[in-house]
Amino acid sequence: MSKKAKEIWKQVDQYFTDALIAPGDGFDTALEENRKAALPTIDVTPLQGKFLELLVRATGARRVLEIGTLGGYSTLWLARALPPDGLVVTLELEPHHAEVAKRNLEAAGLADRVELRIGPAAETLAGLAKEHAAPFDFIFIDADKSGYPEYLQWSMKLSRPGTLIVADNVVRDGKVIAPESPDPNIQGVRRFTELAAAEPRLSTTVLQTVGSKGYDGFAIAVVLH
Repeated sequence: MSKKAKEIWKQVDQYFTDALIAPGDGFDTALEENRKAALPTIDVTPLQGKFLELLVRATGARRVLEIGTLGGYSTLWLARALPPDGLVVTLELEPHHAEVAKRNLEAAGLADRVELRIGPAAETLAGLAKEHAAPFDFIFIDADKSGYPEYLQWSMKLSRPGTLIVADNVVRDGKVIAPESPDPNIQGVRRFTELAAAEPRLSTTVLQTVGSKGYDGFAIAVVLH
């Protein structure tokens, strides 16, 4: 992609953000707190956060599972979409990231809708299954891409017919098409895709995206039965 194309993507992102997301409505303070805490700058964009919010609202979800909290920016969008008695269970590996997320959730007045669990996601997901947690209505996967195959398998166990599963960063700047790539993130996404394609209980598609974060995409799947 040319430098000019990337600049246009960023400008278009900014145009629609300015037009559709009111100042303060995009949780700007959380992004600033994440920056101050030196967290990786890999949050979803404001428009992508609003996309997640709309999906949760459209599906009428009351229980949301998020795999990968970081500083809680996407968590805020998910939580805001829920009714007062709704719940986001969000999983984060790094205690420092989790502390920043807690502060952001409290500052936004949404901490009461979020249960944050710290530890390796695979272990936490196994714990949820062992607890016989009620099925989730919406699942957002946005953690280490090498773990996506395992996260999908656990998501299936923690879902119900009608559950919507969204996985971020599956296009990887187009590098996902390289079958011999040594990158574990690429291989994780490719295996995730193979599992989704072979799973008769899922109907899955992928939307490629461009914007201020470059070239990537979402996998979107619904549990059929």
